[in-house]
Amino acid sequence: MAKRKWGFDTTDLDTNVRPQDDFYKYANGGWMKANTIPHDEAMWGTFQMLRKRTEHQIKAILDELMRKRAKSGTPEQIIGDFFRSGMDAKRRNALGMRPLLPLLEKIRGIEDRAGLFALINELHQSGLGVPWGAVAGQDDKKSDANILHLYQDGLGMPDRDYYLKDDAESKRVRAAYQRHLARMFALLGESSKTAAASAATVYALEERLAKASMRKEDRRNPDKVYNKMSSGALKKLAPGYPWAEYFTAIGAPDLRSLNVMQPQFVRAAASLLKAAPLENWKTYLMWHVASDAAPYLSEEFEQANFDFYGTVLSGQRQMKAPWRRVLAVVNGSLGEELGKLYVKKHFPPEAKRAIDELVSNLFAAFCARLAALDWMSPATKRAALAKLAKMDRKIGYPKRWKTYRGLAIKPGDYFGNVLRSARFEQRRNIKKLKKPVDRSEWFMYPQTVNAYYNPGTNEIAFPAAILQPPYFGPDQDAGINYGAIGGVIGHEITHGFDNDGSKYDARGNLRKWWTPADRKRFERKAALLKRQFDRYELHGLKVNGKLTLGENIADLGGYAIALDAYRKHLEKNPAENASIGSFTPVQRFFLGMAQDWRELVRPEAEKTLILTNEHAPHELRTNGPASNLPQFYAAWNVKKGDKLYRAPRDRAKIW
Repeated sequence: MAKRKWGFDTTDLDTNVRPQDDFYKYANGGWMKANTIPHDEAMWGTFQMLRKRTEHQIKAILDELMRKRAKSGTPEQIIGDFFRSGMDAKRRNALGMRPLLPLLEKIRGIEDRAGLFALINELHQSGLGVPWGAVAGQDDKKSDANILHLYQDGLGMPDRDYYLKDDAESKRVRAAYQRHLARMFALLGESSKTAAASAATVYALEERLAKASMRKEDRRNPDKVYNKMSSGALKKLAPGYPWAEYFTAIGAPDLRSLNVMQPQFVRAAASLLKAAPLENWKTYLMWHVASDAAPYLSEEFEQANFDFYGTVLSGQRQMKAPWRRVLAVVNGSLGEELGKLYVKKHFPPEAKRAIDELVSNLFAAFCARLAALDWMSPATKRAALAKLAKMDRKIGYPKRWKTYRGLAIKPGDYFGNVLRSARFEQRRNIKKLKKPVDRSEWFMYPQTVNAYYNPGTNEIAFPAAILQPPYFGPDQDAGINYGAIGGVIGHEITHGFDNDGSKYDARGNLRKWWTPADRKRFERKAALLKRQFDRYELHGLKVNGKLTLGENIADLGGYAIALDAYRKHLEKNPAENASIGSFTPVQRFFLGMAQDWRELVRPEAEKTLILTNEHAPHELRTNGPASNLPQFYAAWNVKKGDKLYRAPRDRAKIW
């Protein structure tokens, strides 16, 4: 049974593990024993392998492109010269920190609060969020209009809890971060004593910002991060900061209203900007500018940055190859230019037609499931069905590509290219404030191995790169396809009806369209899933059932929908009801599901994810939903006493 024939390699199984006790290890254990995490990766599995394959596909396109002479200003020129600038390690090392000196000199030259505020305004033109960030985007309660969102930012560690909690992992990361701060200041030319003092100054400021920061669980709640107010109200909320000058500097001089996502944080940050010593703020800005620039400077800066953010937080043993690091930067800056070339080479029309059919089957399955719900009132059900019917499907790539016309890219100026690209994108973003929402815009590039649901536009999007084996293949067994990409598609559809996505209506407006009784019934059902995941523990850390609730609802609903769609597919294609080897069609579905989440993870990376990420660890994204699905019990003969058995009253079922 070769993988190329039906999409799953049976040597990846661990038959010493009972599927009824740990289906994730049963389906993936053989693969896990046969593989190790590469030194330059924090984790290794289906996602990472496909991403690396995609990187090689893009690199081949780049190599071909760079063999040709390119006219100035063309896509070929800006892509090629950007990549060359990053790969020129000799020049980057010779320059050292010199590319950063103009910004550092501006910081050192600040003489008063007015100068401090002016420099913060300038940094925001490049998208550097200190101590808050700003982005133009959809108004959650007026979904055809764009609005400016202010959001909390300005911390060097991934989350406020690293500054405030006293668990072992927070203490480990905190101590390493303080050493990292001192190391970076030493690279900027400070003596060891001065560098240590500078590190303490930065940490103290960030700790005060962390105390004012909204918790990650609350940041996922759209009701809590929608605080629309006039620019005058912002001045009263956070007095003393020259907001009119700020809006003019970032390109929005006539701003009348905005959404302050975390008002308490913005108030505290503005107050701290006035109260904390000026020299402390200058030190803080030097750190954040240097930290953001480090990956684009000399090898010693890049290595220092990696040693904390790569090794301490993720456990990586070494940096990725230079071409992979530079490609990631070019991809992030010129994503749609590269995307056009990628799609032309790797996403033929027949692949799009095949996935369109599978997506339609998923929608039909969820429509039937919604219509049959016994816990939702007719009024809310009608609105839910209308929302599903209006949900847009973006498959593969945008209909209209972004342009990079006017962006200056130079072959010997890597840091300058990154900075100019950031300013270019920030200007593009702020210009949205004068336009209606562009519902055709994509928020991922075609060469991205991922997918998303956007509640504001009520759409699902599946970039071309994820629509390939093992997630999807026209020649794969349908059971694998429906269990793998089918589950992912169902997951994204279900996000429109999870604990947060369900608060947006069919047009993408944040409003109460459920009856209060229906909302209470939904919350009771969701609470069962929250309690299930609260009980899981890995590496001595408890999984956060509240933080991961939306993703867990989407996983459970997604696989339930995919199973329904697969059953319909089998009814239309009865020949596929036969077993392959010893595996029935539904068993193959669950093997495809487990293969989705196959992954080896370094302990450091898994701890960081448990503490900060809204997704549960991958083994729980297999065993968790499986233990709630009746089809899993029937397919694998799960009975009372088995480790994955849950009593019927404890099995979550929402959608």
